[in-house]
Amino acid sequence: MKIKRIGVAAIALAAAGALVLTGCTSGSPESTEGASSSAVITTNGNEPQNPLVPTNTNEVGGGKILDSIFAGLVYYDAEGAPHNDVAESIETEDAQTYTIKLKADQKFSNGEPVTASSFVDAWNYGALLSNEQLSSYFFESIEGFSYDEDSELTGLEVVDDTTFTVKLKQPESDFPLRLGYSAFFPLPESAFEDMAAFGENPVGNGPYMLDGEGAWKHNEKIDLVVNPDYDGPRVAQNGGLSIIFYATQEAAYADLQGGNLDVLDAIPDGALSTFQDEFGDRAITQPAAIFQSFTIPARLAHFAGEEGNLRRAAISKAINREEITDVIFSGTRTPAHDFTSPVIDGYSEDIPGSEVLDFDADEAKELWAQADALSPWTGTFQIAYNADGGHQAWVDAVANQLKNNLGIDASGAPYPTFAEARTAITDRTIQTAFRTGWQADYPALFNFLGPIYGTGAGSNDGDYSNAEVDQLLDEGLAETDLAAANEKFQQVQEILFQDLPAIPLWYSTVNGAWGQSVENVQYGWNSVPLYYEVTKSE
Repeated sequence: MKIKRIGVAAIALAAAGALVLTGCTSGSPESTEGASSSAVITTNGNEPQNPLVPTNTNEVGGGKILDSIFAGLVYYDAEGAPHNDVAESIETEDAQTYTIKLKADQKFSNGEPVTASSFVDAWNYGALLSNEQLSSYFFESIEGFSYDEDSELTGLEVVDDTTFTVKLKQPESDFPLRLGYSAFFPLPESAFEDMAAFGENPVGNGPYMLDGEGAWKHNEKIDLVVNPDYDGPRVAQNGGLSIIFYATQEAAYADLQGGNLDVLDAIPDGALSTFQDEFGDRAITQPAAIFQSFTIPARLAHFAGEEGNLRRAAISKAINREEITDVIFSGTRTPAHDFTSPVIDGYSEDIPGSEVLDFDADEAKELWAQADALSPWTGTFQIAYNADGGHQAWVDAVANQLKNNLGIDASGAPYPTFAEARTAITDRTIQTAFRTGWQADYPALFNFLGPIYGTGAGSNDGDYSNAEVDQLLDEGLAETDLAAANEKFQQVQEILFQDLPAIPLWYSTVNGAWGQSVENVQYGWNSVPLYYEVTKSE
């Protein structure tokens, strides 16, 4: 099976002169001969952590649904390049003030028009401090944003029904690149009447929509049908999408083998060495913008200050990543060399300090002993994970290595579902280390760093804070040259290697397969299949 390296350097945005994203034609395939335009595609998923409000969804289970039922200003093709969806054009002369024009006559699935206010009102709602939206930090670049008090985004101005402007606090040349992420999706006026109710039965403007009341059967599945009012570039080539929330990856794989599932984007560990032989041309392994780690909050005993830094370094050095990726994942993962992803422009394996990721049991023991000299270790080291995500094997393997190489009691701490694990993490009720990872929102180094390690960022699950990191992140965003920006972001990583707010493990590939009745299956740069392209025979 050919492994495809995804390149995104071509999407780098330059700030010299006018910056314009213009309309593009659809890249969707024509229906395959014998395919049915009414056939529903079935695929795997996870119960979303929260109601489906775009600015409050920052995890994969909910994101997969939102990307299907909403259309943003731009969308990303299979290789991560942005193309206009609702936007007619996005223009700037200085990378600080952007004029965004919408295509005319766009509608939500309830018939409401998609206007400039649909975006401005949604962004203001997402940014408002009192609304406590998990993705609020995505708006921090816009004038008026505040972490301290409720404040309107004064940098947003509606010009007319199809035009609005965005003024940023500083020039940021990658701003248009972010606009395909779900935090920037529009909302209909009806959403603001009862946002909680809207989240349970969201109304979008994308290629699919919920199949009526009761379409979302919690902890079971969500059924989507084609949105007839969507006329953008992602027109569905099938009759709908049913996302099934499996309790285990093994159950999903068994359904695929039995012909009861069409498209799968997560192969269980036990099948990684055999699935390509079993499915042949209907199997794929390709790099994806996914980084895996586990986080040890500084609030845990023995993990603050100098002692905590020593113990984090010891734990990192005690993990044989190459052995785990070979034995557990059959070579379908790659040991991490940084905090981002090899498929992102600017990636480097030579960042100073990255040697802390090199396996060295003797050095790990020495670092642990130095920490013990400050405060003797007590208790058990645990890594929490969601049992429905296929993580037990690697967590157990890491725990065993820590036992053997550090001489401590270590184990996994399973939560039944992804939603339960994420709730404990975001509520800060979890009292152990926990599995973390990042599937990129948009293809840029900053997206792997700012949302996770910036002070107060919505996905900063370990509550890490470093003023120098914050300053370098701001400086990198302000650069209008991509190479100069990436240099700042590499400096951020030098500090992260010293502090280790998360322990980098490996980069994921997307390992997937599909059934005999479907064709035109393509997996995107972020590992999610492009469902709207899939065709199916009945």
